[in-house]
Amino acid sequence: MDDDSLTQLLQQRLRFSPRVKPAQAAVLIAITNESNPKVLLTRRSIYLSNHAGEVSFPGGKRDPQDTSNIVVALREAYEETALNPFDVQLIGDLPMQKARNGMLVKPVVGLIPPEVKLIAQPTEIDRIFFASLSSLMNAPPIPYEVRYAHQSLYFPSMRVENEIVWGLTARMLVSLFQYGLNYQKEWPFLLNSPAFRINKTKRDE
Repeated sequence: MDDDSLTQLLQQRLRFSPRVKPAQAAVLIAITNESNPKVLLTRRSIYLSNHAGEVSFPGGKRDPQDTSNIVVALREAYEETALNPFDVQLIGDLPMQKARNGMLVKPVVGLIPPEVKLIAQPTEIDRIFFASLSSLMNAPPIPYEVRYAHQSLYFPSMRVENEIVWGLTARMLVSLFQYGLNYQKEWPFLLNSPAFRINKTKRDE
């Protein structure tokens, strides 16, 4: 797919749901409006109590005074990255996603100028970076190990800009590709560990 047509396709295919339930949290998927569009991503501070050090979209929980999911996404993006809400051209939303803690999160999609000036809020964000939309679409799912008390599970992840994108953020990107770009990216819920796959291959030979 020609990079020049990606933002046009997003604008053609995405819409806001006519009846939207207030979500418990919302994120902003901000995409630069240029020939090689890039997605705005952040790495959360290692000092946060939830999802510390993980790559995510700007976003967060609904406040009592927030009147819509869009307001939540824009407010949180401003608080975390200093993204001016008036710099965001809203184009639609994506289906609700459930986080690991059970919280329902609404992704809101918008276009932003490529030269936008951003500043990381140091208590929440360690890094702001941009990843090429086409490179995310083409990134193969790589096993990412998550250790639990009695076992390790391997979730699919994308490796971009020296960061690991997995979990809710990766699932939202896959949803963006599907609904916004008519691109079905293979994304299993779990991946077997590399060692398991190697052993299985040897047994099958």
